Amino acid sequence: MNANQYVNAVIKKIKCNGRKKEEIKRQLLTDIDMRMGQGERLEEIISEMGSVQEIADSFNETISPTEQKKYRRNKALKIILPIAAALILLSVLLYWMFPKGRDIEQSKYFDKAQVEAAMKETVTLLDEGASDALLENAIPQMQQYLDQAGIKKIKAVMSDDWGERQSFGAVYMTELVQGNQHLVVGEITVTYENISVIYRLTYDKDMKLAGLYVR
Repeated sequence: MNANQYVNAVIKKIKCNGRKKEEIKRQLLTDIDMRMGQGERLEEIISEMGSVQEIADSFNETISPTEQKKYRRNKALKIILPIAAALILLSVLLYWMFPKGRDIEQSKYFDKAQVEAAMKETVTLLDEGASDALLENAIPQMQQYLDQAGIKKIKAVMSDDWGERQSFGAVYMTELVQGNQHLVVGEITVTYENISVIYRLTYDKDMKLAGLYVR
């Protein structure tokens, strides 16, 4: 251990503000340099001065309780503030990433009439089993579910025999914002001869089918 390492180790354990620590550091280094200039070996000087903890304790005894309390508070703040800043940043990031609904009437990306028409077209293509058209109008991640077998599985969740479509019901929709992504999610009730089905359909900004759920 050299003189700087010894003094720095002492300084870390002294409970006072930065300015006073610098004064103590200069004082200790000056004393050590003077003694070494007089021919004393560093090991002898450190042995006589005492261990790092001993010399730090001797300085701490001269520091007022008020200043020590202030030191502990500032030390705690140095730990707490970065954590708090990180938590705030994380909260902002989660808020940005968490899906948020917006009124479709205020959307800059989606037209209500266009979305409704797209929803009815998707339902019609599903009823007709028109997998090629569905694949063309869907995002890549959806295409694996829209072949003939996939369409049958979707329908089988509700019933094996829906019958002919009778009517479309009311349409409800909202814009969904997640990060930089804008989607529109709509629900429509469709009545068939043997069952009523609620479709939840999701489209991206290019009006490509990005989600399909029936109940």
